[in-house]
Amino acid sequence: MLSGRIAVRTARVAGFRAPISVRSYAAAAASSASSKPPVALFGLDGTYASALYTAAVKTQTLDSTAQALEKLAALFKNDAKLQEILTAPTLSAADKSQIIAELQKNINVADKGDTVKHFLETLAENNRLSILGGVAEQFGTLMGAFRGEIELVVTSAAPLDAKILRQLETAVSKSQYVGQGKKLKVVPKVNPDIKGGLVVEIGDRTIDLSVSSKIAKMNKLLADTL
Repeated sequence: MLSGRIAVRTARVAGFRAPISVRSYAAAAASSASSKPPVALFGLDGTYASALYTAAVKTQTLDSTAQALEKLAALFKNDAKLQEILTAPTLSAADKSQIIAELQKNINVADKGDTVKHFLETLAENNRLSILGGVAEQFGTLMGAFRGEIELVVTSAAPLDAKILRQLETAVSKSQYVGQGKKLKVVPKVNPDIKGGLVVEIGDRTIDLSVSSKIAKMNKLLADTL
C-alpha cells in the first residue's frame, strides 16, 4: 500500500523545494472573475481547494487537476494509514519530498504545468499535508458544482447492490429536486448505526427512513404517553 512505501522510503530521500505559497494561488483568484470557484467553501481545506481550483482554471489544467484530486481522494479511502503518516509531527523536509513523489507516482496523471505538483509542495511548505484528504474531498465538491451535479447521498446499514442504487437514482432523477440541466451523482455510504432502512439526502432535504429513526420516534411516543 502507498502508506507502507512512504513509511519505508521517506527517511532515505533528501532535498525539498516548495517555492510557491498559497498566497500566489489566492492572488490568482482575485485577478480573474472567470476563475472564481462555483461555490463557496469554508475551513482551511476549503480555502486550499478553492485556491487550487482557481490556479487550475487560469493554467487551463482543470481536467487533469480534477483527475488527480479524484485519485488522491480514492487513495485516502483505500489506505487508512496514509492520513496517519501525513499528520506525523516529525516529518522532515526529506520526508515531505518523498511523500510528494510517491503521491504523484500513484495518481499517475499528466500534470501539465505541474499544477498539482506545485500545490503539493505548497502544502508541504506550509506544514499542511495533513489536510490533503479534506482538500481532495472539497475539490470534488467544486467540480460537482462546476459540472452541474447534484449529490444523492444514500446511507444504509450495509452496502447496497448496484441494482437498488440504480432504482433510487431513476426515481429521484424524475423528482422536483433535480433541476433541469442538472446531473444526479449517487454517493452510497454505510453507517451500521442506522440499523436498517435508508437515509436519503439530496440538496438540503433529508428523508430518514432508517430503523434507528423509527425506534427513536417510538421511544419518544412511549415516553410522552406513559
